[in-house]
Amino acid sequence: MSQNELNKTSVLIVGAGPAGLAAAITLKNKQPEAEICVIDKAAEAGNHNLSGAILEPDCLSTLLDTINKDWKESEQAQDVLAYKVTKDNLLFLASKNFHFSIAFSIKIAKKFNLNFGQMSYEGNYIVSISKLTKWLCQTAKEMGIEVIHGFAAEDIIYDAENGVATGVKLVDQGLDKEGNKQPNYTEGEIINADMIILAEGCDGLLTEKFIEKAGLVRQANQLYSVGVKEVIRVSDAQFKKFTAGRVVHAMGYPIWTPVLGPGMFGGGVLMPVSENHIWVGMIVGLDWKYCDFSPQDALTNFKNQRFVRKFIEGGTIVEAGAKMIPEGGYYALPRNPATSGIGKGNVLILGDGAGFVNMLKIKGLHNAIKSGIAAGRAIAECENNPAATVSKYTELLNTLGVMREMKDAAKFRQTVAKLGPLIGMPISVFGDKLPLFKVEKDYLVMTSKKYKYKPGKSYDKDTFTALAATEHREEQPSHLTIINRNTCAQECREKYDSPCITFCPAGVYEMIAGQVKPANPSNCLHCKTCQRKCPLDNIRWTVPEGGGGPRYKTV
Repeated sequence: MSQNELNKTSVLIVGAGPAGLAAAITLKNKQPEAEICVIDKAAEAGNHNLSGAILEPDCLSTLLDTINKDWKESEQAQDVLAYKVTKDNLLFLASKNFHFSIAFSIKIAKKFNLNFGQMSYEGNYIVSISKLTKWLCQTAKEMGIEVIHGFAAEDIIYDAENGVATGVKLVDQGLDKEGNKQPNYTEGEIINADMIILAEGCDGLLTEKFIEKAGLVRQANQLYSVGVKEVIRVSDAQFKKFTAGRVVHAMGYPIWTPVLGPGMFGGGVLMPVSENHIWVGMIVGLDWKYCDFSPQDALTNFKNQRFVRKFIEGGTIVEAGAKMIPEGGYYALPRNPATSGIGKGNVLILGDGAGFVNMLKIKGLHNAIKSGIAAGRAIAECENNPAATVSKYTELLNTLGVMREMKDAAKFRQTVAKLGPLIGMPISVFGDKLPLFKVEKDYLVMTSKKYKYKPGKSYDKDTFTALAATEHREEQPSHLTIINRNTCAQECREKYDSPCITFCPAGVYEMIAGQVKPANPSNCLHCKTCQRKCPLDNIRWTVPEGGGGPRYKTV
């Protein structure tokens, strides 16, 4: 289908990830006659859905039981839910060679009913979000839902006078690097819709534009982390030693140590994704202060840590990727100040786009799916009163337990950001008894300090990008913009030594003739770390032509 064949639909969903597809499936199940269109900028289902994740399966039961009570027996379900967590490790890495278990802290927290006890995964499933998305996409299409890939939206059309959005504008296609029209130029269509669901994922372009246009507010700043991840093929003996149902979360080295620092929030992860393949990741809060820090340096150090190394040494990296995660929690949810609704008028915000990640569990996938279920139900129930949809959606988020989880973890991330991991982590167990600390946006905390655990060898970002299979049409205009080049050259370079060159996981930015430029926009992984971590807030990410970006299949 071409852009010109689309112009009007009843319900338009932007983003064909787990949240958006859950919304479409739920609504279609309740209203088989509903006209639903889902658009996604990725070339194929699951291409932009990174990360092996821990999934609480009850959300899938809620979504699928009424469609097919035997869904668990399907080949797709068996593949997606192949690994149930049977061994759950929580470690503290004190150094490159020393570690110890801190699982006892979870047991103590559970015994005394403290919120920190939520960080337990036994009985959950280790899943590939890419595979999960493919399965849900197939389910949606079989129900008659139109899911169209390769359609990138660049703006939401908002009628401020009436407080509703009338549609979204797709990106123009067929421009050269200077923005001139080529023979194959196609102007981006405007798709009009009665109801719009924004399910773009973390830091969604349309979502953030809508928040600004509609006057939604966050009580606290949204905070982010970035995850860099690799899938490593290991030997039979290593995989057997690791065990197929095992998940490992590790705190401490190389991103924070108790006495001498560094003091960054986050940690490493190990888990299986398929036979003889182990997913290895490092997640780091974007509020790091070191101007020469790269999350991939931390990943290198994590892989060389003695406990980790024994499972992956000699293995082959077969896939890689990067993604941001919203961590601000309950008080960072974008709300209508008049009603406290998560959305406004005829627009709902779902999943990571809203920020439904429970940082006490370090999980958000189940909440994303539940938010989709809530959206689908709300639209169906408010068919005769569309103005009530946002309120019903917000009410159903409570009913499905999403808001309860968000409230449980409401002040966790701000507490750690304000006091640091050493003090903030243990104090966070007091939950609601703590004040809501005012925390600056991630980019404002950077200093000229240097990261102390720099590996001896530079990380190979070209290979990393190739393993993400990312590509964009080379001749299109750059979707990455440095707003003020003088600020970049005179302030950022002198004070921070142009950190975007170092921290961008894809090596997009380079120093050319004395100027930092987004020299390799075709390498972009769509993680958007650059626009949230540039210390002078001087970079903007806009959507490239549809079909570009990474092509994740496993992770």
